[in-house]
Amino acid sequence: MKLSLSTISTLNASFAEDVEAYAAAGFDSIGLWEMKLPFDDDTNLALIRSHGLAVSNCIPTVPSFLQLSIPGMEGPADPTERADAICESVRRLARYEPECVLCLSGPLGARTEEEGRAIVIDGLRRAAEAAHEARVRLAFEPIHPSQHDSAGFIGSLAEALALLDEAELGDVGVLADTYNLAGEDPASLASALGRIAGVHVADELPEPVPGVRTLPEPDGRSAALVDALRGAGWNGTLDVEIFSTPDGFWALPATEAARAAHASVLRLWR
Repeated sequence: MKLSLSTISTLNASFAEDVEAYAAAGFDSIGLWEMKLPFDDDTNLALIRSHGLAVSNCIPTVPSFLQLSIPGMEGPADPTERADAICESVRRLARYEPECVLCLSGPLGARTEEEGRAIVIDGLRRAAEAAHEARVRLAFEPIHPSQHDSAGFIGSLAEALALLDEAELGDVGVLADTYNLAGEDPASLASALGRIAGVHVADELPEPVPGVRTLPEPDGRSAALVDALRGAGWNGTLDVEIFSTPDGFWALPATEAARAAHASVLRLWR
């Protein structure tokens, strides 16, 4: 069992604070959000290695092929510029030897689904070629249906696999996020084990708010999905990824957040 924490979970901490806190809490790996990485990759890598951490899943600064509708994360509007940025991020993040670098569709906006699919497929093919050249695995992440109009119009495991099949990208994996896939049948996730490139874990709030997550609970949806993956033979990393609010989990100091996240995800592997 390998456990990881994604750096978006401690949004207000610096990268150096993330690394120190995650290692001290007992995590094996760190999930990297490129937007939090300092410019000097040599120094970043030395810091990660000096704390005995591996790298799980990486998220590019521009993570989607269609423009996001999330305040502060919109990025450029032009799909070609976005695909260029994703390819450049894939090449950069490959240096960290992660389990995968992920991407997502983004929302359709004013486009038809046919138009959006064409843009995403073209971008995926370009990103897959960059990943192949950089010797890193690319993964595509379906998004929670409640964020269809803000983060991604591909909202299920079946839709993600169908898109990759349409793009003829059998070597591109799926990033299985237990928050995004909370409505999935655990058996369906287990049956797709060979396509799972990485796993993010988080649960919904008791009263769900789109995009806001909480730590996974032993009796929550994450536990059921992780149990199914474990039963199918999953031996990858469980990467906790928490999106919060300024007065929620994000308000915690990195050391406290990391300890709470480690205790929570440890209980999933019971």
